[in-house]
Amino acid sequence: MSSQSAHPAASRQYPCEECPLRSLPAFRAFEKQELSFVSTFKRGELAVDKGATVLVEGSHSAHLYTVLSGWAFRYKLLPDGRRQILNFSMPGDLIGLQGSLMGEMQHSVEALSTMLLCVFEREQLQDLYRNYPGLAYDITWIASREERMLDENLFSIGRRTALERAAYLIAFIASRARSAGVNGKTPLRIPITQQHIADTLGLSLVHTNKTIRKLMDRKLILWRDGGCEVVDYDGLKKLARWEGLGEERRPLI
Repeated sequence: MSSQSAHPAASRQYPCEECPLRSLPAFRAFEKQELSFVSTFKRGELAVDKGATVLVEGSHSAHLYTVLSGWAFRYKLLPDGRRQILNFSMPGDLIGLQGSLMGEMQHSVEALSTMLLCVFEREQLQDLYRNYPGLAYDITWIASREERMLDENLFSIGRRTALERAAYLIAFIASRARSAGVNGKTPLRIPITQQHIADTLGLSLVHTNKTIRKLMDRKLILWRDGGCEVVDYDGLKKLARWEGLGEERRPLI
């Protein structure tokens, strides 16, 4: 894992009014006054290298971020270096809210690919809560959605078999990626390694490799140098006994 190598963009490449994510059907439209505030709330953009640490557990950050493009994952480490991946972040996701509200980060965030982040000033959150109740509700919704996903992930780790867990995880990531407009190609390619899957599911790398091979034998996925290709999304859902996210249009800050 490399150290922080993100660097501020010289100017705004994407003004909020021209955000490429807003045209996607997954996100709700802003009211005019909300868009005006978010445009002033945004301080610029941050380019992040693959493998860079965006936020570090225990750190205090003056900013929070929305993912404009690219992939990341949230994780915690034990003192001996063992890692638990908590969730994955992709376009439209808010990063750093926990640190903004609780004073310090309780997990770290690492880039899975090159990323572009919208940067927001933490200090302006009070203005948002005070003057824009619709946006305040949106942030509450985002936090509740994250809790819901963690509930589902914990349920999967606790009660699904290793094969079902792997199928669920890949289907879950694919579902979120498609709704966020990530990689519109078919099949979808997820830029993760088998170590990422092992650290998410709490399995050894050897067990994970055997499990991935079973998914490949069923022609549900392909594994290439660039990551995991989803061949049969519906087949993964069926194997995991998962009905999908079932989300309606969601907020975008």
